[in-house]
Amino acid sequence: MLKKYEKFLKELDKKLGRYFQEQSEYVCCKDGCSGCCEIGDYPFTQLEMMYLMQGYKALPHMVQLQVRNNLMQIKQNRVSTHLFYKCPFLLDGHCSVYKYRGITCRTFGLAYLTDSKTVKLPECVNNGLCYSKVTTEEGILTVEPIKENLGLFDIANSKLAKKYKLEFGPSRSLIDWFPKE
Repeated sequence: MLKKYEKFLKELDKKLGRYFQEQSEYVCCKDGCSGCCEIGDYPFTQLEMMYLMQGYKALPHMVQLQVRNNLMQIKQNRVSTHLFYKCPFLLDGHCSVYKYRGITCRTFGLAYLTDSKTVKLPECVNNGLCYSKVTTEEGILTVEPIKENLGLFDIANSKLAKKYKLEFGPSRSLIDWFPKE
């Protein structure tokens, strides 16, 4: 299943790469930019989590310890299931498992339609970053968004996912996949 998922990701990343290129004048993402990873609730399906764990297991032992420590701190300080948190895999402003990151992470920074009228803007628009120069004070995008829903569940149920006969399984917040220690 993970080999098929890797092939799926290769095609998905090509499509997302085209979107990032087409929208490049509005997207501010660059190496070291980690705003999307600093505060959020990162949904991961079971399949994504299995893949992410491959990346985690390939990390050097000391990096694994840093990630585990981050996870423990988040879980200890979390008072609500709706509490946003810094991604535990974010170390020194970089994703320690970048190749293995989830679908939600891969789409961060893009503005897209979630239905025929609703536009999903990246959170960093509020910090003067992605799409901020083409968004009104009322939060209305003044340029065309990507005309495809790039939400996790829409991608998991897409023609591309069906092509590879992928079963994504249930979805949870990233840290809820890990037991409290």
